[in-house]
Order: sequence, then structure tokens, then C-alpha cells
Amino acid sequence: MTSKPLEGRIALITGASRGIGRAVALAFAREGAHVILMARTQGALEELDDEIRAAGGSATLLRLDLRNGEKLDALGPTLYQRWGKLDILVGNAGILGPLSPLGHITTDAWQDVININLTANWRLIRTCDPVLRRSDAGRAIFVTSGAASGKYAYWGPYAASKAGLEALVKTYAHEVERTPVRANLINPGATRTGMRAKAFPGEDPQTLPPPEAVAPLFVELASPECTRNGEVVNFREWQAAQKAEDA
Repeated sequence: MTSKPLEGRIALITGASRGIGRAVALAFAREGAHVILMARTQGALEELDDEIRAAGGSATLLRLDLRNGEKLDALGPTLYQRWGKLDILVGNAGILGPLSPLGHITTDAWQDVININLTANWRLIRTCDPVLRRSDAGRAIFVTSGAASGKYAYWGPYAASKAGLEALVKTYAHEVERTPVRANLINPGATRTGMRAKAFPGEDPQTLPPPEAVAPLFVELASPECTRNGEVVNFREWQAAQKAEDA
């Protein structure tokens, strides 16, 4: 094992320009991975690229909208041509959508949340599966939420999309259990992000952990030594276990 757990790994991160995706990209680069930064905003990607390179890391920028199914479908072959494999896939990008009674949600709003939070991740799995299998230890990590339980009123589209994502990733995990690929989900819980501020505008963000606090869990699940598969790993529980080990 190297001093950097992700030394030489190729990692693709969606929603990399801000929030958890940005923190994960910085952590992966710090731990030796070449990061493929995927987001819609070119300027934010360039700023992140500058920060990664200034710290001695390396990155490739990929400006792509998850709504563009054709470009998503072409991603796997592009990765194969450039690197011959993909070691780590992080499906982080997502949208909150409307917080409203189900009867008030428009068809377009519903479809947009499902397209970005669920369908795009299915497309990512489908196109990246062949290159993940070419890795000696392919790792796929997706971001879920406690809302997937369906116990919160007015969170219908987001809750349904995350519940669907959990079922999707667990299914994929069973499909790859006899391969070197492992697939898991992370529930970061309440985190200091723009999406959280939009959902809870009256909440003091300083009471929440920053995205950087969650990044080490992504590093652990992305490492070749990780044997977890088909799990939903709750950040708060993982953090408590880490503190207990250190005590």
C-alpha cells in the first residue's frame, strides 16, 4: 500500500464544481488520484483545477450537463480511449427540485428531478461499467439522502429519486459482486452546502459540518482495499466509529 491510498487512480466526479463534489475532488487529488472534474459551470471547474494543480495534483475538466443523455452515453468509450479504464466513479451531482405537495408538482419539475438524480446515474453506470471492470479495483460511489425513506412531507420528487437511486446502486452491486468492482452509497446527512441552504433557509449553516468533513469517507470507499459492496454508509455513524477507534 502506498502512502497515498489513491496513488495513480483515475477518478470521475460529477457535480465537482461545488459542495461535496468539490471537496471530494480536492481530497482525491491530494491522495494521488487524477481527477476528472465534471460539472456544467466551466469557470468554477477552472478555479478548482487551478487549486488542484497548485497543490501538486492533476485534473481533467469535463463540462457536461447530466440532462444530455447522448453525451453521457459517449463518456465510457471516451474514457477507454484516453485512459483504458476508470478506477473510481463518484455520482454526486443532483438537484433538490420543488418542495411542494405532490398534487402541486408539475410534470416538467418531476421529470427534471428524476432525470438528473436517477436516470443520469443509470446512464453513468451503463456507460462506465465496462471501464470500471478494466480496473483492478473499480469503485462506484453515489450520494443518497435520509429523504429516501419517504418520511418527509413535500419532498416527493427528491425522495423518490433517491429511493430509486439506492435500489439502482444496490442492484448494480449484486451484478458486480463476482468482479473487482464495488458499488456503495453515502448518506452525508445535513451538510453545509448550497442545496441544504435552499431546503432550510432559516438554518444556521455554521451548525453543520462542511463538505470537507465528509470527503475522507469517500476516500475510504474509493480505495482498492475497501471491501464494502451494496451498502448505504451514513456519514454520522462512520464518523462516530472513527472517533471511537481514535479514543
